[in-house]
Amino acid sequence: MRPKHLAIALSRLLPHPCGNVGLEQYATEGDLAAYWMLAVDELDGLEGAVVADLGAGNGILGIACLMLGAKHVHFVECDEDVLEVLSSNLERLDEDLSMRSTVHATTVSGEALAMDELDVVVMNPPWGVQRAKADRPFLLTALSSGANVVHLLHSDKATHIEGVAADLGWDSEDVLRTDFRLPAAYSHHAQRTGSTEVRCRRLHRPGDARIPVHED
Repeated sequence: MRPKHLAIALSRLLPHPCGNVGLEQYATEGDLAAYWMLAVDELDGLEGAVVADLGAGNGILGIACLMLGAKHVHFVECDEDVLEVLSSNLERLDEDLSMRSTVHATTVSGEALAMDELDVVVMNPPWGVQRAKADRPFLLTALSSGANVVHLLHSDKATHIEGVAADLGWDSEDVLRTDFRLPAAYSHHAQRTGSTEVRCRRLHRPGDARIPVHED
């Protein structure tokens, strides 16, 4: 699928409501999701893969994986309002795509999903701005799974991810750096929109390093 076509399809999804500041809910835009998931596909091959989208939100990352040929995607999300949006977006997909998905209405730390059966994990977890170490359950769940690779988006300023990965026997490399737009979704935001630098990282088992795509 061409980047433009994937970006258009993802941009047509119902947006993330971004209603819970405590969960640090920020929407990943269609252009970025498309560019990033195409890079994931290029590096690790999504065709036929079993994928988990942790903290799935409106499902944009996992839906991109379905569109790129994933065998099955597990969407893990705990917010009831967001789950309604996610379910609506999945219902709008072609039947052959929606049938390859499972929604798990639970927190990541409470997930009973068979994590040893995964090939790839994708996620844009909370960064710990509102609550320190809010990303740890996501990192620990992903890195304790049977997945071969974990792709995550996080603040460019985060310095702990490589250490957490190393402690669990994983290596880390950058896939891309870019700006992440932050709309004024919450009352404490003084500006209508802003942006922050982020990195999309690839966490992998030792000896499976790939050449990073490039910076945007």
